[in-house]
Amino acid sequence: MSKSEAQAPITVEWGKEQVVVSDVARELPGASHVDDRMKLVKAGQDSALASLPEDAWHALARASVAPELVALQLRQPGGSDGSLLLEEHVDGATLRSVHTRVWLTELFPGIQPRTGQEVLDVDDPQVTGMDADGRPQAILRYEYRDLGHLRQHIWQTIHATLHINSYEESILARRVTRALIVHPVVIAFTDGTEPVHALVARDGITRLASAWKVMAGSGATKEAAADAATEALLAERKQPANEPLKSRTQRWALGREQRRELLRKEFGKESGGEVPSLRAIQIAQTYVVPAHIVVGTQAHEGGMLPAADVFDDALRSILASVHVEFKPWDAAAQNLEVATRALKLVVQTRAREWGNEEQLGEVYALAVGRRPAADTPAIFRDPAIPGTPLWRAVYLLHVLTRAELYAELRGRAKEIKNERRMTAKGYAGLLGPVVDEPWRAEKKAAVKQARKAWSNGGVLCKAVLSGGWIPVPTDDFTSLVAPALRGDVNARCTLALAGGTALIADKLITSNVGSALGTRREPGKVPFRADAHLVVGGLAAEGNELGLWTLALAAQRFEAGRLPRNAGSRQEFGLPEEEAGDGAYQHVAVDLAAPDRIRRHGGDEVPLLPWDVVYASDEARARKTIADSMPSAPWPAGPAGARPGERADEEAPVTDPVTDPAAGPAAGQEAGASDDRPVGARIADQRRALGLALSGAEHALAKLRELGQGRTYPPLFTDADEWHELREAAIRVHHQIDNHRPPSDEEEPAEDGTGSDD
Repeated sequence: MSKSEAQAPITVEWGKEQVVVSDVARELPGASHVDDRMKLVKAGQDSALASLPEDAWHALARASVAPELVALQLRQPGGSDGSLLLEEHVDGATLRSVHTRVWLTELFPGIQPRTGQEVLDVDDPQVTGMDADGRPQAILRYEYRDLGHLRQHIWQTIHATLHINSYEESILARRVTRALIVHPVVIAFTDGTEPVHALVARDGITRLASAWKVMAGSGATKEAAADAATEALLAERKQPANEPLKSRTQRWALGREQRRELLRKEFGKESGGEVPSLRAIQIAQTYVVPAHIVVGTQAHEGGMLPAADVFDDALRSILASVHVEFKPWDAAAQNLEVATRALKLVVQTRAREWGNEEQLGEVYALAVGRRPAADTPAIFRDPAIPGTPLWRAVYLLHVLTRAELYAELRGRAKEIKNERRMTAKGYAGLLGPVVDEPWRAEKKAAVKQARKAWSNGGVLCKAVLSGGWIPVPTDDFTSLVAPALRGDVNARCTLALAGGTALIADKLITSNVGSALGTRREPGKVPFRADAHLVVGGLAAEGNELGLWTLALAAQRFEAGRLPRNAGSRQEFGLPEEEAGDGAYQHVAVDLAAPDRIRRHGGDEVPLLPWDVVYASDEARARKTIADSMPSAPWPAGPAGARPGERADEEAPVTDPVTDPAAGPAAGQEAGASDDRPVGARIADQRRALGLALSGAEHALAKLRELGQGRTYPPLFTDADEWHELREAAIRVHHQIDNHRPPSDEEEPAEDGTGSDD
């Protein structure tokens, strides 16, 4: 075959798509020579511009397809300040990298920022920087609990990344064309397992995961791609009995090398014809990927960070800029990254000067989720503070809005985001994903709306930001109303933070465009629109008894583990209703004339609506707005807030229509035998089988919801294509049943329920 024929485009079937593959290699690069790898290690150790330990250089040499070219980049011409290394300058440091191609099987996935704000099964490793003789090194330490934690984290990162996005068609057509940002890492274990030196991808994790998906095949699931990546990365060559014991790093490296050799042999078999097979194309397009590998970091003079933290901060700065310029992380991921990084910088650079370095470090750990809400009393040195998620939010919000820290954090966040100004609303948006960490999974149906409300000002009203107040810890928020009415700013602001956070989390305060205007008290309506922080500020205004009681009751009833009955998200997202009775969780409307200030109708508590919240924030404005339609009272007569009809939550016993004999032919009817029973009997059997199948579907849905309660990834119905298939199948079944509605169902039922007299 001529060279021109080898380069001709090839059209392949990939799932439901046809992909035109523009260029396919007919040979794969061979393994590098040990002498070339040792030259790279020596060049790296001799370079004044690089800063890595020897084991990291060996990891880089193993991963490089052409280590001799990397060694050339590391050599500095004599008497010259120039170098072939790529340089990137960020605030506080300069990073230097080599450009090379690396084996796909040598790249471990790093921590995925796109899922940083999600609740996942497996927690990220602890990350710390490294230095040598007071100089920062371009390497990080990833500390896992044990080998199982590492395995689960790799699998989860590949799997969750593919759920967010995939470039598999593009990679199949053109290979990975944009270089990944890679750096060496020490993979350590708290259980004492021997550490391992390797390379991790910090930017380009989506490209890395997509390459594994291409390698796995078009029909492979995301789970299969994650399995393949995990098994390849953690492959270990068995140690022959007659050889000296090698380190775990070496055994794993040899195991990955054996995997590559198997792929080379498979490629040789699949690419022998005129046109390479689809499998050969999959291997060729993913066998190697381009990478910028960071090998050196230099701290700028006057920097405030400890040497061990310079590299991590500089790298995160580059990653953030890349994802603003190209494909940004979603708003919540960006906000969480900016907020936590800004707080960490302040802790490292200003806390010692302020004299509270230890406590601010603990506040940082609480904010990023390393310390649980139960530690709030210990962190803030007050045993009277209840260790609940809501009180965690109150004290975090209080400390992060104190004048000195507030100004410093806004300045740092502004620098990180490269913005000219940071408004109070913008700052509130940064705090949303920090505040909701304890309940973002349990209240995930309302998280999107809640974060919009935080970006609309959240609870950062004027009184909260004014300073000069401290939270008042209590087990009963309603006890704060009386002092608040007497002018106690501490009580008022505590209620603003606690009650406002509760109402935002449960979707009873939304952004100013989240509800429709209405002069009547109705679900989904508000008497007027206002920013979230103005609603909270109005509720907590001095002398506003209705508003203060609304905040107090919301804070007192708040539960971090579930959504209330009157959160619109329950019905909107098809979540089951809370059962009525004493165990029901709902926020309640206020009646100032009632002894307990709870509004009731017919003996039942009236559920709180967003209409009530906005009305209570500025009663005079609300009355003026609705005066023409409702001049006498803000609420219409009648059973306001009546609950919709209850529905049983009990699950009927489900029989599997596949395995249960009752779901098949009639008793005594052998499989495959002709069925000579009357058609009516056979219809009855199939109708019963349909009922069992639908019960099984309901059972599967219930189990899916149960499995999804504690996490936000992966999506219950995986990607959009599969969701559409399930939805279309459900619609087809519904239409078929609806089209065969019994004639009696179309008649109006008799009012007394006894039937007609005809």
